[in-house]
Amino acid sequence: MDIRNVVVAGGGVLGSQIAFQIAYKGFHVTVWLRSEGSIGRAKPKFERLKGIYLNTLEAMKTNPAAYCRGLAPSPDLSAEQIDELKANVGRAFDGIVYTTSYEEAAKDADLVIESIAENPQDKIAFYTELAKHLPEHTIVATNSSTMLPSAFAEYTGRPEKYLALHFANEIWRNNTAEIMGHPGTGAEAYDETVAFAEAIGMIPLKLRKEQPGYILNSMLVPFLSAAEALLATDVADVETIDKTWMLATGAPLGPFRILDIVGLTTAYNIGSMDPRSKDPNTPQGKIAAMLKQYIDEGKTGINAGEGFYKYGK
Repeated sequence: MDIRNVVVAGGGVLGSQIAFQIAYKGFHVTVWLRSEGSIGRAKPKFERLKGIYLNTLEAMKTNPAAYCRGLAPSPDLSAEQIDELKANVGRAFDGIVYTTSYEEAAKDADLVIESIAENPQDKIAFYTELAKHLPEHTIVATNSSTMLPSAFAEYTGRPEKYLALHFANEIWRNNTAEIMGHPGTGAEAYDETVAFAEAIGMIPLKLRKEQPGYILNSMLVPFLSAAEALLATDVADVETIDKTWMLATGAPLGPFRILDIVGLTTAYNIGSMDPRSKDPNTPQGKIAAMLKQYIDEGKTGINAGEGFYKYGK
């Protein structure tokens, strides 16, 4: 595998997690963001991730249940080995480079992972400008939760080196990487991306063909939408809906805890793709209005300290 220099475009919930995990595994990481203000908003997410990694690794010394697959290859590590991993956390945090420059980000990139907002126009604008600066060998991947790579391949200037690489939230714990090409993706770029996913502690999940929502979100989005509809149409409150799911299935989290982890802005952007969300009288329209109110109040999820639930900072 020839990938060493990785660019992550976007510093949101998943973008920050992807960048930090890659840096933790020893790769050189540059985070591209639209503005200095975006950099300022992203840096606290990286501070939070540093704390999570350090605290989780320390807990693994005495509590086997604290083990996270993305942090260590095995739960059977000595305290000294765990301390070495904790040192990696510090190096990762200190080594990440932030930039607003396409040229600076792209000049040495072996892989670019696009993790910007779920907005087709924004993605097209990003790819079109990025293509002007990339070396010929660079692979470009999208972490889009719902959109197909074939919709954007032509804008990258390298369709044969473009594909989807989708991560789950809490990447250090839920270490999956869904890898999905489009009909024009070359086998070499696909295989290189699979190898990279393994190198950063992920379990590659290889899709045979394009599917909106990949595997995970094909199952997760309808589940979360059903819960949102129950709340938006006043069938039950947040706590009751979550309690119902957890008690009846044994799941550790209910849908609204999951939505807080995903981020309400992402949920809103995905829901807004449905034309029915434009009609305030439909369940989809009520969901969009509800999420917009939370977002306008700054309650965007766990990273903001509040979403459907409040969180200590």
